[in-house]
Amino acid sequence: MNLEKLLKKKIALITLGCDKNRVDAENMLFFLKDFGFTFTENYMEAEIVIVNTCAFIKSSREESILTILEIKNSAKKLEKLIVTGCLAQKNLEELKQDLTEADLILPIKENKYIAKHIASLYNIKTDYVPKFCNLNRVVSTPKNYAYLKIADGCNNFCSYCTIPFIRGRYKSIAMDKLILEAKELVNNGISEIILIAQDVTKYGYDLYGEYKLVELIQNLSKIENLKWIRLLYCYPELITDNLINEIDTNPKVCKYIDIPLQHVSDRILKLMNRKGDKAKIIDTIEKLRNAKNYISIRSTFIIGFPKETRKDFKQIKDFLIKYQLNNVGFFAYSKEENTKAFYLKGQVPKFIKKIRLNSVQKLQKNVIINNNKQMVNKIYNCVCEDVNNDYFTFRSEYNSPVIDTLIYVKNNNKNVKIGDYYKIKIIKEENIDLIGELIDET
Repeated sequence: MNLEKLLKKKIALITLGCDKNRVDAENMLFFLKDFGFTFTENYMEAEIVIVNTCAFIKSSREESILTILEIKNSAKKLEKLIVTGCLAQKNLEELKQDLTEADLILPIKENKYIAKHIASLYNIKTDYVPKFCNLNRVVSTPKNYAYLKIADGCNNFCSYCTIPFIRGRYKSIAMDKLILEAKELVNNGISEIILIAQDVTKYGYDLYGEYKLVELIQNLSKIENLKWIRLLYCYPELITDNLINEIDTNPKVCKYIDIPLQHVSDRILKLMNRKGDKAKIIDTIEKLRNAKNYISIRSTFIIGFPKETRKDFKQIKDFLIKYQLNNVGFFAYSKEENTKAFYLKGQVPKFIKKIRLNSVQKLQKNVIINNNKQMVNKIYNCVCEDVNNDYFTFRSEYNSPVIDTLIYVKNNNKNVKIGDYYKIKIIKEENIDLIGELIDET
């Protein structure tokens, strides 16, 4: 086979897991497109399928393996199946021996050479060198927002987490490179940039000897036509007064912050090897709540961590009732090999974890409904996420895409476009979502 025939084959890339993984997939799409490949979103139409895997917890690994097996067994045109991402990075040698369904298993560092690896599978030699420019990505999110990965890896070494062992130590991306990438995103129509890393609050320390997140935000704010900057994954111990003030006063920064708290019991936080304590968490939340502008708070909690007692669990419930966080994700603790928590005594039985998980999810649903009631009859600047025959779907600055709640507006044949911004009045709450009406078409 020659290169011309190879480039007529279609590639499907399936990415699993977090938004950081999505950016990795977008990077691969760029290098494949630059090489000359064409794509399909339907893997049943593809001769080459790449699965960008997740390995964060057991269920993620199981999903990755099941996806690989499903593709291998059902894709009629499949010629080559390639596995990359965190699962490939974490279990490379084991997968090479056991995952015979894959034609190639690549560690993350090889992503930029993905095109050459595919050519090699077809015995084609090429001197192709990956091209690097300001935007080495094919953006796969809707046209109005994109993720900007500002760092990779992690130094926190929480006792339950495998990320430092998979992704390595924390590595910030140079600020000038991020600014150029953001400008290209905006030039391509992106109006909301979502900053992501395993811990965005640590940004810059490894490069500049001091934390540079606020400076990065200020530089991004200078980009013309960029409307919203959103912050995900801010660890509480590094949420400074300066950062809170930037969120509060900068008109381009969404009044929104994602803080992965994981727990509020000092005893459990210590077992988790978290750097802060309950007092620091409460101080941070209260400062956010006392800001001049209302700031929406999202968080995550791990339920059923080893040695978690009913009293420890009750602290989470009491905290949620008192501070009324806007959106919260809950995860039952997953016992991961080669982490310190794996070897802790006092593992919580699965049925107890399930009971606690259901209990706290029900509690938070009531918190969301209560928060939503406070929004009725108020007007918000919102972006249109989707348009269908029945409803327009909107999202305010208080909600992150995909993971948070939405606002629905009846389709009255108005000229509403996905990615454009509109004034929406909330007329009622419906379960955990909101119903609104369009009061401004521009």
